[in-house]
Amino acid sequence: MSFLNEVEPLKNAAMEEFSKAADLAALEQAKSSYLGANGKFTALLRQMGSLSKEEKPAAGKLINVAKGEMEAVLSKRRTELEMSASLPKEPTDFTLPGRRRTIGRLHPLTQVTNDIVRSFRKIGFVVADGPEIEDEYHCFDALNTPHDHPARDLQDTFYLEENQKKLLRTHTSSVQIRVMAKQQPPVRIIVPGRVYRRDNADATHNPTFHQIEGLYVDKNVTVGDLKGTVEFVFKELLGSEVKLRFRPHYFSYTEPSFEIDFTSPMVKKMGKEWLEIAGCGMVHPKVLQEVGYNPDQWTGWAFGFGIERIAMIRYDITDIRLFYENDMRFLKQF
Repeated sequence: MSFLNEVEPLKNAAMEEFSKAADLAALEQAKSSYLGANGKFTALLRQMGSLSKEEKPAAGKLINVAKGEMEAVLSKRRTELEMSASLPKEPTDFTLPGRRRTIGRLHPLTQVTNDIVRSFRKIGFVVADGPEIEDEYHCFDALNTPHDHPARDLQDTFYLEENQKKLLRTHTSSVQIRVMAKQQPPVRIIVPGRVYRRDNADATHNPTFHQIEGLYVDKNVTVGDLKGTVEFVFKELLGSEVKLRFRPHYFSYTEPSFEIDFTSPMVKKMGKEWLEIAGCGMVHPKVLQEVGYNPDQWTGWAFGFGIERIAMIRYDITDIRLFYENDMRFLKQF
């Protein structure tokens, strides 16, 4: 009975193909080629009509057993592939605690940081990060800050070693050097993070605070691009009535450089006409050369500002120390 002789080899071939399927798509394709409407095993079933009345019971039993075995292998392999697809791609410690429902609320500085990041992301920026313990090269040398610059004095910088090679970063601008050294333009990043300076703690200063740096490098980038971006971000953060002005200034890593002042109903409520809020400028050609960019081909701008300053203006807070004292009476207001 040639029909019955074909069942076993076909079943074995199907089960082997099911077992070797590399993914769910391959498994479905194998199933279709054997058990689908036009599959090989389905075609064999159609031949039962040509069998005699005496042959059909034995053939039917053989077919049912074979089909059951095939479907069992198919189901087992599908389960294995589904479990494999749901596993993380990177090594994972499954003994770590599971996720828990968030309790409490975000710190006001975190809320403001998230809003700043959200505004920059709307115009195509991505978040970059870097170490808080830095070296002199990334924090000063590569940013065109000479050894006799006041920012490098011991009274301004926290050095961690006697040879002054390791320090707590004084700004997040060090990250722009790390990013540019690793990739070619265009570069469009923001860098929020903690920075450290030797300031005495008072109502408006703290030895550690948070800063956000913005960097954009591409062909034909101008001061006009800088002004447009700054205006968009600060109006997003502080309201549509914000007005900005740019004053000439000096920063070693930008040329030309500017201080940014802003005014709004909030500022006037504080009894002031203008309030300084950020520093910015076009990236100095020496900085571009240091990271291997041709300043004749690429231009860029950078600007940075303190996150605490934005939070204090937005929430009408007069003492920066409130952010760090963890007084629940203060934090519950946000």
